[in-house]
Amino acid sequence: MAASRLKPLAAVVAATGASLAAISLAQTPATASDRGSLEAVRRKLADPTVMVPPREVQESALIGSSPTSPLDMLVVGGGATGCGVALDAVSRGLRVGLVEREDFSSGTSSRSTKLIHGGVRYLEKAVFNLDYGQLKLVFHALRERKQVIENAPHLCHALPCMTPCFDWIEAVYYWIGLKMYDLVAGRRMLHLSRYYSEEESAELFPTLARKGHGRSLKGTVVYYDGQMNDSRLNVGLACSAALLGAAVLNYAEVISFIKDEFGERVIGARIHDKQSGKEFDTYAKVIVNAAGPFCDSVRKMANKDAPTMICPSSGVHIVLPDYYSPEGMGLIVPKTKDGRVVFMLPWLGRTVAGTTDSSTSITMLPEPHEDEIQFILDAISDYLNVQVRRVDVLSAWSGIRPLAVDPSAKNTESISRDHVVCEDYPGLITITGGKWTTYRSMAEDAVDAAIKAGKLNPTNGCLTDNLRIVGAYDWDPASFTVLAQHYVRMKKTYGGKVIPGVMDSAISKHLSHAYGTLAERVAIIAQNENLGKRLAHGYPFLEAEVAYCARNEYCESAIDFLARRSRLAFLDTDAASRALPRVIQILAAEHKWEKARQKLEMQKAKEFLETFKSSKNAQFRDGKHTGQ
Repeated sequence: MAASRLKPLAAVVAATGASLAAISLAQTPATASDRGSLEAVRRKLADPTVMVPPREVQESALIGSSPTSPLDMLVVGGGATGCGVALDAVSRGLRVGLVEREDFSSGTSSRSTKLIHGGVRYLEKAVFNLDYGQLKLVFHALRERKQVIENAPHLCHALPCMTPCFDWIEAVYYWIGLKMYDLVAGRRMLHLSRYYSEEESAELFPTLARKGHGRSLKGTVVYYDGQMNDSRLNVGLACSAALLGAAVLNYAEVISFIKDEFGERVIGARIHDKQSGKEFDTYAKVIVNAAGPFCDSVRKMANKDAPTMICPSSGVHIVLPDYYSPEGMGLIVPKTKDGRVVFMLPWLGRTVAGTTDSSTSITMLPEPHEDEIQFILDAISDYLNVQVRRVDVLSAWSGIRPLAVDPSAKNTESISRDHVVCEDYPGLITITGGKWTTYRSMAEDAVDAAIKAGKLNPTNGCLTDNLRIVGAYDWDPASFTVLAQHYVRMKKTYGGKVIPGVMDSAISKHLSHAYGTLAERVAIIAQNENLGKRLAHGYPFLEAEVAYCARNEYCESAIDFLARRSRLAFLDTDAASRALPRVIQILAAEHKWEKARQKLEMQKAKEFLETFKSSKNAQFRDGKHTGQ
């Protein structure tokens, strides 16, 4: 049995060496022109005084295009891929616009697993199916994993992940497999994987069950992948593109395409500004459809008979208290009873667990089903010595993965997560599939295709391989100490008195990691504008962040802040509900909202938060996790 499980591993080693050589040859050095452009772009993003253009200026830039003076490129969709495309294109010297019908990262990109990974499961498939295509996918993702972390070090970091082994064959199998993962990563490896004994494992992960279900723990194998704050990285990409000259606009929906006089090519789009209610036309030499799960509906605007490309898959995640997992160590179970991967990861002071992988319909606000939440609770309870309770679920959410359809696939797990770029209507490039980890290279491929399709003339080649996002330049992990030592939080009491508060380590670290080198701007607002109070007990989010995000990050609604600028809705739905009135109050002052708008914000936010199935929002049924 052992031989049959381990034999295919050796067959891939030769391919591994060959692929490493091929990838290193494929990485051509930048030209002198590219290096000059890169330095100019870096200076703009590293400028500590730089400010994103106001929303009105961005809209004017889109309106200012015309058939005789079109943009080079209009991107539809403000998720990771869309914002990545905008940043790539504008850094090549192109005139770029981007529209998103909701908020940046409002869809799949904020509802991810929070992992930046090469795909251990894909490597296993490559080995056992001797599938060189899957192997290349892993090589590529591991290369991009390292790049994502380097380009946004304040928002991304390496995370050790523990895999429990309950027999010695399993231990050898995982050890060899994860050593191969290290080998495939090559010089872009984060840290070496290693085996830990049963006793060492219990010290590293005290809540891991050592015995139960007729088995006993033999040891664990720990390997490293990356972890991120997904929506803040997405917003950082949007703001970086804006700082370089892209006209990015959230709450702007494409309602139809404009075609040339012969009806043969898309040359622009009719756009509805959902904030002001106005409609306008924007013209572009080429349009890039990066609408994620909704890319088919965008394609059908150009051609109502366009064949479906998206096979939507639902991924549900739950958030539990911090004591479920130790700080700085995740748990990955490669095979559950139904063959799926389940994990528990520390994230922003809590524990995120997941996930499911099932077919779903496409909707704006996907909701997790109770049986999916119970499945995750069931799966993790098999590996923990903690009583797993439904009442401990602080938040639960569902995200839709836009998988590219393989007609021969019988289930969504066998569909490759690789991306697809196509021009199935002249002037309209679609980019879909893929995953968060490879957003940068997906964007590069889409921009390359758009340049060809639109006969565009960039001033330089792709720069994003070595381009950090705004807030990342000159940041280091000790940056938080400046905030702790030099700033205080001025807090207004309920009686109207202003009192000073300490900028403690928890708050300083949070601000430093969330905003990078721009964190001092938030600290200044907290100190000088008396907005230093926490928004929710037990969480480091400050009132000052609401004002900062409204001024500097296109934060247009309460949910923009609670879900995507801060992550409070994802971490603790009840705490987000308690913070909601104050968030609306600050945003109303920033955006000059009248009472009717404030009331509407309250209603919309409550409806949104109800889709996050915390224990308070749950419809309890009889089950093993309903105990108090």
